[in-house]
Amino acid sequence: MIKKHRAFLKWAGGKYKLVDELAKHLPDGNRLIEPFVGAGSVFLNTDYKQYLLCDINQDLINLYEIVKQQPDVYIKAAKAMFVDEMNNKDAYYRVRAEFNLSRDPFTRSVYFLYMNRHGFNGLCRYNRKGGFNVPFGSYKKPYFPEAEIRYFSLKAQQATFKCVSYEQAFGLAKNGDVIYCDPPYAPLSTTASFTTYAGPGFSLDDQALLARHSRHIAHERDVPVLISNHDIPLTRELYRGASFSTISVQRNISQKGSSRNKVDEIMALYDHHYRHDD
Repeated sequence: MIKKHRAFLKWAGGKYKLVDELAKHLPDGNRLIEPFVGAGSVFLNTDYKQYLLCDINQDLINLYEIVKQQPDVYIKAAKAMFVDEMNNKDAYYRVRAEFNLSRDPFTRSVYFLYMNRHGFNGLCRYNRKGGFNVPFGSYKKPYFPEAEIRYFSLKAQQATFKCVSYEQAFGLAKNGDVIYCDPPYAPLSTTASFTTYAGPGFSLDDQALLARHSRHIAHERDVPVLISNHDIPLTRELYRGASFSTISVQRNISQKGSSRNKVDEIMALYDHHYRHDD
């Protein structure tokens, strides 16, 4: 059994539990491109020579760059926040306010991890003005992920981080690359508002455009693309022409215990063999 590596951030929709299964569906290549890197579980648990890890969240990309370049300095500063006197509402809201005023990438990166571990459910959410607005989480003793940060830093030596849109990430792909997309998930019903994951920004149009970009890049540039999402009729329609696999998964999305039903995960693979029909 190969040791699995945990991401150092808590992340809604993180792939840690699925990564063994998911990795079986990833094609071989020299470099893995992740347009939606999130907490990086797939990066941490796969073995490509190089990685291009992208996200539109500038805080996330700055944090990863700092952890890659100066892990010791970062760990020292971040660890100092994980003390009893910082684990209360007042301290949390003070840090959150300072974070929202700060323009310094290092300060923001230190506060980002603190808020990720002390905030409600490890959510990452900003208001329209770009202010981080997740409430205090009230955890007994938030864990400081030092070992996880060190492993991330080590592995990040093979990675390049970019704050770009998924379209721009696709634009950087070349022969020998493999793309893995973990977009904000399609809503399970047309009434479900998925703001917890996507924030303002990943509509059904985006889901459809992502599928289209994936078909085209596989067909025209011979770069295979694997996408994961909920396995629902909508996604099967969106990813038509891809080859499908499913992974069974226990997902606790809903607050109501009764509706915590299992929704399988779909793996849609576009490569040059797929049926091209648009």
